[in-house]
Amino acid sequence: MNPLASLPRAAQGVAYAILAGLILTSLNAVMRVVTLSMDVYQAQFLRYFLGFVVMWPLIFREGIASYRPNGVAGQAWRGVVHTLGLTLWFTALPNIPLADLTALGFTTPIFIMLGAVVFLKEKAVWQRWVAAGIGFLGVIVVVAPNLGGSGGFYNLIMLASAPLFAASFLITKALTKRDTPQVIVVWQSITVSVFSLPMALPGWEWPSAWVWFLLVVCGLLGSLGHLAMTRAFVLADISAAQPLKFLDLIWSALYGFLIFSEVPSHTTMAGALIIFAATTWITRSEARRARLSKEN
Repeated sequence: MNPLASLPRAAQGVAYAILAGLILTSLNAVMRVVTLSMDVYQAQFLRYFLGFVVMWPLIFREGIASYRPNGVAGQAWRGVVHTLGLTLWFTALPNIPLADLTALGFTTPIFIMLGAVVFLKEKAVWQRWVAAGIGFLGVIVVVAPNLGGSGGFYNLIMLASAPLFAASFLITKALTKRDTPQVIVVWQSITVSVFSLPMALPGWEWPSAWVWFLLVVCGLLGSLGHLAMTRAFVLADISAAQPLKFLDLIWSALYGFLIFSEVPSHTTMAGALIIFAATTWITRSEARRARLSKEN
């Protein structure tokens, strides 16, 4: 029995959004533990390969034919872009605090909106550019104090992954017009595994039983997290769920303290708040614009 079923629809959406953030932040924490004990690119490959393995029972039950995409090229392009973003993300993961990782990840929605203007030819409105400017101010607040050391370099690498993930999201948006979410998720695991394998082989070492266990946990957390996030978007407006993403910073700061003895800096918290405010404002602005467009 679903314990959330008795709640109003919007409240269920909020609950699923909070759950998704907690699960995916937990995934990041476990992956950071894994990358501290093995080659990061091997971890990247195994994360997505095992994600595919975890989904195999579902594929087997529904039939392989139901997971054939309407065109492999689009899935492959999405896999290339997502793998590039992941390569940067995994390179930086063992070298920066979890709170910094989460704070910089708040910029992805801004890149998505800017990409929609540039590549999807959506209308360029002033609010998007203001939000982008404010968001990048927050990025400077997070990154600038560390630029003198190696931490700043890895912060920049993590930041560079955000526009690639945004591009992957935009490609996904286009793919949903012809393929189901389940097909897209399965083919993401397949393509990322294929494109990550050449990077994983040079530093390959057979993982210990404990690391294998953690990787399987990552596969489960990834599937559950994306399922909860998708469910949240079905039940509630994205604009309603967006402010809840700031809870991710709380989860990541807690994991960072408990597992890695990391204490978030004042500049990380301040920069995250600036980025979060810009993202929330533009998301709500876009939602109002969509409602007015439908009314007119």
